[in-house]
Amino acid sequence: MITLRPAGSRGHFDFGWLDTHHTFSFGDYFDPEHTEFRALRVVNEDRVQAGKGFGTHGHRDMEILTWVLSGALEHRDSLGTQGVIRPGEAQVMSAGTGIRHSEFNASTTEPVHFLQIWILPEHQGLAPRYDQVAFPETELRNALRLIASPDGALGSVQLFQDVKVYAARLDAGHQLQAAIAAGRFGFLQVAVGAITLNGMGLSAGDGVRLEGGPALAIRATSPAELLFFDLA
Repeated sequence: MITLRPAGSRGHFDFGWLDTHHTFSFGDYFDPEHTEFRALRVVNEDRVQAGKGFGTHGHRDMEILTWVLSGALEHRDSLGTQGVIRPGEAQVMSAGTGIRHSEFNASTTEPVHFLQIWILPEHQGLAPRYDQVAFPETELRNALRLIASPDGALGSVQLFQDVKVYAARLDAGHQLQAAIAAGRFGFLQVAVGAITLNGMGLSAGDGVRLEGGPALAIRATSPAELLFFDLA
């Protein structure tokens, strides 16, 4: 079964410095029909203006994955980690027993556009940790590249949950095939551009729940970028 979550039906707030869309309930946005999907708890699409960002704040017991679409995001946390996340780099932060961090646009002139994903961990009370991996453009182009997994397979960042996350950047007209194993679930988020999924037209911001193990035929109708989640 394929269930569309249209871009225009997401929660939306524009604070001037931050323009944000929420696929699932988050902060002041609550929709009882869209609180989470399996272990996938948050898919936020954020645009942060130059020189602005999220001041230091805390999290607990959450796997937080960041994927930058354009621009650069500066990260600092209470583990002493600091760095800049750019397109093609997956950053994961296990909040565990507690971590404090800030995220700011690293540019004083250009906005940053990114997806922040929260995944419920298998266990609470884990030790906080941070990891960041850059993936070559050649591995993301016209392929589903594993960027996050429970065992860090193929150089992906590790998640403390039975979830695999794939990213793809597709040229217009390119086609991909994918499948969901029996007993598992999927979620596909179109980040940039437009695709068809089994003939259904999808545009940037659209998300799709996948249940019942359908075979997937993905075709880019314009240059596109997407994330695909394989969920227990």
